[in-house]
Amino acid sequence: MPRPRTTAPAAAPKVRNPSAVIAVLAFGGITVSLMQTVVIPLVPRLPDLLGAAPADTAWAITATLLAAAVATPTVGRLGDMFGKRRMLLVSLGLLIAGSVLAALSDTLPPMIVARALQGMASGVIPLGISIMRDELPAERLGSAIALMSASLGVGGALGLPAAALLADNVDWHALFWLAAALGVLGTGLVLAVVPESPVRSGGQFDFPGAVGLSVALMSLLLAISKGSDWGWTSAMTLGLFAVAVVVLLVWGWWELRAGAPLVDLRTSARPQVLLTNLASAVFGFSMFAMSLVLPQILQLPRATGYGLGQPMVAVGLVLAPSGLVMMAMAPVSARLSRLRGPKTTLITGALVVAAGYALNVALMSQLWHLVLVSTVIGAGIGLAYGAMPALVMGAVPISETAAANSLNTLMRSIGTSVCSAVAGAVLATMTLRFGPVDLPSPTGFRVILAIGSAAGLVAALIAAFLPGRAAPVPQAAPAAEPVAGKA
Repeated sequence: MPRPRTTAPAAAPKVRNPSAVIAVLAFGGITVSLMQTVVIPLVPRLPDLLGAAPADTAWAITATLLAAAVATPTVGRLGDMFGKRRMLLVSLGLLIAGSVLAALSDTLPPMIVARALQGMASGVIPLGISIMRDELPAERLGSAIALMSASLGVGGALGLPAAALLADNVDWHALFWLAAALGVLGTGLVLAVVPESPVRSGGQFDFPGAVGLSVALMSLLLAISKGSDWGWTSAMTLGLFAVAVVVLLVWGWWELRAGAPLVDLRTSARPQVLLTNLASAVFGFSMFAMSLVLPQILQLPRATGYGLGQPMVAVGLVLAPSGLVMMAMAPVSARLSRLRGPKTTLITGALVVAAGYALNVALMSQLWHLVLVSTVIGAGIGLAYGAMPALVMGAVPISETAAANSLNTLMRSIGTSVCSAVAGAVLATMTLRFGPVDLPSPTGFRVILAIGSAAGLVAALIAAFLPGRAAPVPQAAPAAEPVAGKA
């Protein structure tokens, strides 16, 4: 069945104010990433706030993860088909709806629905990167993509201290009203500043492919995130893993035969795309270890001998410099990619992250130790995050930009989910008795940090096998041409 024709401009697209477009899209990315941290200060209090058991309130976190996994590749494909700006606005609308519902919630069921709606807005970042490719002049594209890609970490790092401060001083519902207000502001700015891209792939939406991928991802991530609670050898966990494997195999068979697949597996199998996505998953594992270890070390009582006894606000302030460094590294990442290619930038970023974790193994007893470590790791994340979309977009047709970026974002999310499960298992088995409770031991923390460092090295090794110096990302499509057909 032939692939649909691509609608594309005949000349390089231009916008009147590239800086405004970049700022608005980056603001949207930061706003969405805040959704990942806004609830963190509330997690210990959710059972009392919502009148539910701790095991049940964990679904307020899990729902966001599952919804993001399902929505990201679907929204990316819809953006390629019907307009990236249009789907960006839909995603921001879901964020606003979820935030308002959460702000009105006092029980668990509506909170779970609200958090799922917020998770469905995760496609904003890959959509924003794809709009940049379509609209920005070549000389602005590299640094803009690096900034947009890093916005996920920037929002998370800067949002934590703000959320903690608000949670300690105002009614907790205010956190979600603020999130809704930011979503409304972002939507207004997109409507006012960001043009709709003329690049479209057309065709019909692959509903069977979307359903199959959603079932597989939900089964996989649910098993990973809940396996430690249910037991890794329990019938539920093993059954979900089996469902994920079987459905993925059937889904792959379908995608290879679909005329307009949700994910073009032939394109995804190209060495530059495949290796970048593999490196992204491993790098996502590596970078997330910091978020799991540093807050616990900071908050554990000083009486343990290794905890620093700090409140949540202090945790946010310690991690905040990493977000600022990520933002500052965006132009550095773009310049290094321009001079040496994004492959070199990705390798460099992964090595810097690995070095940061190695440093943390030795330095974890003082506040300045953790500020230094989070800053080093943030620098590595800023470098690597700017290179990943450049590598992906340098190897896919412009009509598949949003879908390809969404898949890369999904791979990073899978890596962070696996990291959370591994870290939870390590800390659950390596404990010390402190009064009536068992707490994670310093050895357990160091093991996770060592694993994070090793994962950074593995990501760099995978990136080393990428094709030679990749060409700069093309910022515009040629005149519309038919795309090669498929059998």
